[in-house]
Amino acid sequence: MDFLQKLKLVWSDTILRKRLLFIAVMLVVFRLLSAIPIPGIDLVRLQGFLSDNQFFGLLNVFSGGGLSNLSIVMLGVGPYITASIIMQLLTMMSPKLKQMYQEEGESGRAKFAQYSRLLSIPLALIQAFGFLILLSRQGVLGDLPLFSMVTNIIIVTTGSALVMWIGELMTEYGIGNGTSLIIFAGIVSGLPTAIGELLFAFDAGDIPMYLGFLALAIVVVWGVVVVTEAERPIPVTYAKRVRGAKVYGGVSTYLPLRVNQAGVIPIIFALSIMLFPQMIATVLGVFSNPILKSISAMLTTLFANQILYAIGYFLLVFVFTYFYTAVTFDPDTISTNLQKNGAFIPGVRPGTSTAEYIASVVTRITFVGATFLALVAVLPLIMQGFTGNTSLAIGGTALLIVVSVVLDFIKKIDAQVSMREY
Repeated sequence: MDFLQKLKLVWSDTILRKRLLFIAVMLVVFRLLSAIPIPGIDLVRLQGFLSDNQFFGLLNVFSGGGLSNLSIVMLGVGPYITASIIMQLLTMMSPKLKQMYQEEGESGRAKFAQYSRLLSIPLALIQAFGFLILLSRQGVLGDLPLFSMVTNIIIVTTGSALVMWIGELMTEYGIGNGTSLIIFAGIVSGLPTAIGELLFAFDAGDIPMYLGFLALAIVVVWGVVVVTEAERPIPVTYAKRVRGAKVYGGVSTYLPLRVNQAGVIPIIFALSIMLFPQMIATVLGVFSNPILKSISAMLTTLFANQILYAIGYFLLVFVFTYFYTAVTFDPDTISTNLQKNGAFIPGVRPGTSTAEYIASVVTRITFVGATFLALVAVLPLIMQGFTGNTSLAIGGTALLIVVSVVLDFIKKIDAQVSMREY
């Protein structure tokens, strides 16, 4: 079935059409909320502050663009994403949480998600307080009295909870993951501004550079799609079982292992580690103490070196890819499940040997995924170094999120169409 036929089928189906329209309405509501600023903002200083701070630039991506004008939904889904990451890391330390997430099925995952939502509220309160204090000291916000500060913290926290609720509604009554679609909408909403900047600064002499950028962009997007979808199949055979006159099993299938098991999470971890010292430098620079000012200047100078920054960033993304894969992928559990279901990998003994074999395969393919992920992460820095233009940069977290969300959305629509065909 070609694209136009599929699009016609989707639009002619009443249920699918209502789901797509619901997603569109919710995204419009979110964009309207992100245009309502909290009171007392100096927009000129805010834009200058965000352009010079990559940490807040990343947070602006995960807020869906709400941080760029300090809207009432400035935190976006950031606290919920942080809470989800913390909960997944806690599964390493708590066997009870691990059992709930991996072994209790849908009910366990629903309970796990509820804990993540509850944890996101105190995280939103802490982030709102920290952002407002920092922005106030930077001159973006005026000196807020206690009542105004408390009011703004409550407004921002409520806005974060509201965005989280909108994302849940989109997941339940729409198609795909609502949280991912909100982030996707925030990233895409910045494209008209970037295109406008390119057109405003257009020079006929730069046409070869623009054509080269377009060709590289196509290659990078193709590479991200290929690696995101790439799998390493491990053959699995189910043993034959005879019950009465019937024979069960004897089927050969495969276990798909993704080359990039970790997604964009390693980039988020690495950016947080790399940009945390810069955030500290920004805070220390506000104080009048000469020692604190000298520490701030030293950290600023160190991280201003783009070569050192890119090398450190590359290594951290590479390491965190292995770390997060180890956290979320458990070869022992897979080996146990295969053994319980009477399945085995040809040529490998069940039990410990199977777990070791799967772990060795994951280690090898993760090397490819980690290297590619690290290259995509530092690609914007490399391109900015060559072109000197921040608009001519492709790669990084935004590209990976956009590609992942689009692929997931298309798969969900295909699944809905296939179900209705049958």
